[in-house]
Amino acid sequence: MISRDQTSADEKDRTRRLQRTASGCLYAVLVAVALWMIRDFIPAVVWAAVIAIALWPLLTWLEQRPMFRQRGMWLAVGLTVVIGLVFVVPFVVVAAQAGSEAADLLRWFHELLRTGIPVPDLVNHLPMGSKQIAAWWQENLATPFESSPAAKNFHSATVVAMTRHFGVRVAHGLVVFGFMLVTLFFVFKAGSKLGEQLLEASRRGFGSEGAALVRRMTNSVRSTVTGLVVVGLGEGALLGVAYLVTGVPHATLLGMLTAIAAMLPFCAPIVFIGSALWLLSQGATVAAISVAVFGFVVVFVAEHFVRPVLIGGAARLPFLLVLFGILGGAETFGLVGLFIGPALMTVLVVLWNDWVE
Repeated sequence: MISRDQTSADEKDRTRRLQRTASGCLYAVLVAVALWMIRDFIPAVVWAAVIAIALWPLLTWLEQRPMFRQRGMWLAVGLTVVIGLVFVVPFVVVAAQAGSEAADLLRWFHELLRTGIPVPDLVNHLPMGSKQIAAWWQENLATPFESSPAAKNFHSATVVAMTRHFGVRVAHGLVVFGFMLVTLFFVFKAGSKLGEQLLEASRRGFGSEGAALVRRMTNSVRSTVTGLVVVGLGEGALLGVAYLVTGVPHATLLGMLTAIAAMLPFCAPIVFIGSALWLLSQGATVAAISVAVFGFVVVFVAEHFVRPVLIGGAARLPFLLVLFGILGGAETFGLVGLFIGPALMTVLVVLWNDWVE
């Protein structure tokens, strides 16, 4: 016969389980509502998290220096200002360069409207398809742009719509960038204590294995930033020297564009092939071939040897998963997916290892 005390204990236990379930549902609803409320600011928070993870070793090292031990506020301000300048200065340089040549660009544009673009002599020397390309060029580009079939839909309303859309995107990007800097400042201000709290929270919520997984994901993000940014800057510097030696105009600006493009896998050829084609159109065949060959050698070494070692080595990911993570992350989440993708691939590798062991 079941005693009254045992029945009361069972009821209390059942009540406690129902309360925990109700509390879990309430917490889940509140978190979902909070995320929905700040959904427009999530990209800024994600970007701030990626940059903070990449700079966390530097932050902890600076916090241990005597001059910063009691000056956490100034350390956070300094790092945030430096990050802001790293993003802003290249755009300022490009804008200044474009502004200094605005008159030449406008003159060139009005000349295109009046006369069109003549068929380059290079088209007539192509091994195949030269007649078809020349005929299309003559019909669409060599005629005055005001009457060209290629520009018949490019009227003032289209220009206004494109300008408005571009302006909205730029304004949205500036807002996200501003909130990213604000978020980054508070993360730096919290310092290493925030990292310890996050690790402790993951340990309490998911156990020691969950904390280890969080560490591996942060290492994956950090190594991805290193692999993409450092390798991109290296490719831009090497190819910038090649542009300068071969006489490509605006070699510094093109080197910066190459560095930015090289941070995206297999995008650097867009810039240096364009430079090689410009040299070829000017009759500098040897210089054009040199830029193209040197560019492909640099990209091949960087993409197949240096970048996989920097990303896959620290995250312990195979090259194929690194590539899938970068490209799939970029396609799914945009630019920030370049750094999130390899971290998600790390989770898959951990789950697979746990399953087969």
